[in-house]
Amino acid sequence: MGVTRLTRHMFLWSMAIIYMFAFASLYVQIPGLYGNEGVLPVRLVEPRVNGSRPVLEQIHAHPSLLWLGPRLGLDLDAQQAMELLCLAGALLALGAALLEPLRDSLVFFCLWALYLSLCQVGQDFLRFQWDSLLLEAGFLTVLVAPLNLLRCATFRHHDAVTFWLARWLLFRLTFGSGVAKLASHCPSWWGLTAVNHMFEAQGIPLPWSWFIQQLPDWYLKLGTVGLLVTEIAVPPLYFAPIRSLRLAAFYIQATYQVKLMFLGNYGFLPLLSLALTFSLLDDDHISYWLGHGKKKRTKTWPQTIMSLLVVLAVFAVIIYGTKVLFTLEIDWDARTITSKTAFTQQQFGNLLKLVTGPTIWVGVLSLTWEVVAAMLGCVCVRGCLWKLWGLVQWAVFASAAVAVFAISVVPYSSMEQVYSSKILPEVRQAYSLVERYRLVSAYSLDSRMTGVAGRSEVILEGSMDKNTWTEIEFMYKPGNVGVAPPVVAPHQPRLDWQMSQAAQGLAKQSSWFTGLVHCLLQGNKDVVRLIQTDSAQYPFSQAPPVYLRASLYRYWFTQTTQDGSGPNEWWRRDYAEEFYPAVQLGDPALEAMLNQHGLKEKFPIQPSPDSPLAQVLRQVRGHVQTLPGHLVLWSLLATVATIWLLKTLLSGVLGGRKAKPTPAEPKAKKAKDQSAEKSASASSLKAGRENSEESRRDADKSPKKRK
Repeated sequence: MGVTRLTRHMFLWSMAIIYMFAFASLYVQIPGLYGNEGVLPVRLVEPRVNGSRPVLEQIHAHPSLLWLGPRLGLDLDAQQAMELLCLAGALLALGAALLEPLRDSLVFFCLWALYLSLCQVGQDFLRFQWDSLLLEAGFLTVLVAPLNLLRCATFRHHDAVTFWLARWLLFRLTFGSGVAKLASHCPSWWGLTAVNHMFEAQGIPLPWSWFIQQLPDWYLKLGTVGLLVTEIAVPPLYFAPIRSLRLAAFYIQATYQVKLMFLGNYGFLPLLSLALTFSLLDDDHISYWLGHGKKKRTKTWPQTIMSLLVVLAVFAVIIYGTKVLFTLEIDWDARTITSKTAFTQQQFGNLLKLVTGPTIWVGVLSLTWEVVAAMLGCVCVRGCLWKLWGLVQWAVFASAAVAVFAISVVPYSSMEQVYSSKILPEVRQAYSLVERYRLVSAYSLDSRMTGVAGRSEVILEGSMDKNTWTEIEFMYKPGNVGVAPPVVAPHQPRLDWQMSQAAQGLAKQSSWFTGLVHCLLQGNKDVVRLIQTDSAQYPFSQAPPVYLRASLYRYWFTQTTQDGSGPNEWWRRDYAEEFYPAVQLGDPALEAMLNQHGLKEKFPIQPSPDSPLAQVLRQVRGHVQTLPGHLVLWSLLATVATIWLLKTLLSGVLGGRKAKPTPAEPKAKKAKDQSAEKSASASSLKAGRENSEESRRDADKSPKKRK
């Protein structure tokens, strides 16, 4: 068994679950977001089929499977094609989550191609950083997963090399996000007050975000310090040669990602980050978790003590550096811990110039170690043919790993312009060739903290006479000050997230917002379901509003009451300014913005096809369209959990799960093992005959026998 077999299976299973959530969450939103009369109709950006161009050339120009529908004879419109891709992806991911043979490289390639196809036409709603992260992690999964369906050889000495790429991605995600927070010169991060506003300003808060916001300011500032240390100081330990340091880094990052799951509605982002942390583990540690075996003691006592001393020294340096750099002091009288940044932006910039290059070279050395170790593993295989086959696999996957690492250096080095200019032109050219496939990306999560002067929210209002205005409440984003924030994860309500993003800018910069206003004035039911699936909660369910406008408000969490009870009102708000002027259908200003953003109808909408496949898609949509997205995803999660529970119970009733066959070994090794077994059985038979002869002689010598 390879050293990464169990960790690889955990990673592949996690990726299957994440893909299932991503496809299902997007599927329930397709009619309102991308339908023929949706906010951003996909038919306006759908790549057109050119029969004179070769297929590969069209794939390179427009890497999406949507335009292949007519070539395959599928009589579907653009919306139905997107629905078909989403359903196929969700079902394929569900099968991979439940059946181990489907956790195959070909299956994960299909999942990656399906999600890439959707992102290519998804426009603003599919341009979040977690979408880029899923595409990059999904492509790495193709390299990590085995070829079960083709029944190729199961011994894979290159697994450690390809799985190392997940560790490198985790490093770029965490370290890059931590550096971006300080490199952005955001006053909240430098003043250590970012966490003081984070729970109030996050895209879709949770109910307990209100309670966390009530914690003392000094405690929340300490949380900012801990977050920066977790994202900047801990990631270099991913490549530490000492196993204990890597395990410690795993537990720190895993705890941080689990905390994110329970402190915010971040969709599948924390799950995806947690899946990447599995690359820091090894099979011995997971076996120890499962109780399948004890850790092998391969170190002497002096080596163990020395390793422990090094680990303690490393964390002592991190703790002491944290105390010095953030001026941590205990105020015993006030029973608080004060903190303040003790370094300047210029000093941080100089440090960033010094560490950017070495971190890349640490990655080079770590990857080189894995490549050489994998090559030695192939050379040590018995049998010339098996050795040759192992070396061929090693050469292919090692080359792929080196290529992915090389092009990933381009977006990673962008955080420091001086070193970025030193990247080889050939590497930049290779990156530009594959950039459209989103194989690698740069990550800077929460680099600038918004909501310092209050959370900005766009409030839509409709009217029938332009005198009496009624607010339009969304299911998920803040609106009514008396409604508690919802729990929606792992569902990703993309319209609600975009509304929060739009509140940071102008309506003219958000093409989709004009499309949303136009659809609501037309009374499009699919768009209305994005806002409220329950028509009773939508004030204009009987007739669409004649006029529509949008205002910008500042929101703050309310404070605790004197008796310490829960809030009567969760929010307080103040009017800030007009966000979108009052418009109606046919308004010249609205028509001008529709033309400006390319949302004006260039050709009439064609009637939906009535093919058997289109009818099936409509029937599936009819069963799902009245359900909120988060309930659909929770149902999927409950289904997977129930099936796993039934499998566990049945395996227990039937006498336990059967032992899985060990990976196929070279024939020379098998022959040696078989000969060893035969000799062992022959020696046992011989020993048994000798024992029986001795017992017979003893019986002859007994008194009873002589009589």
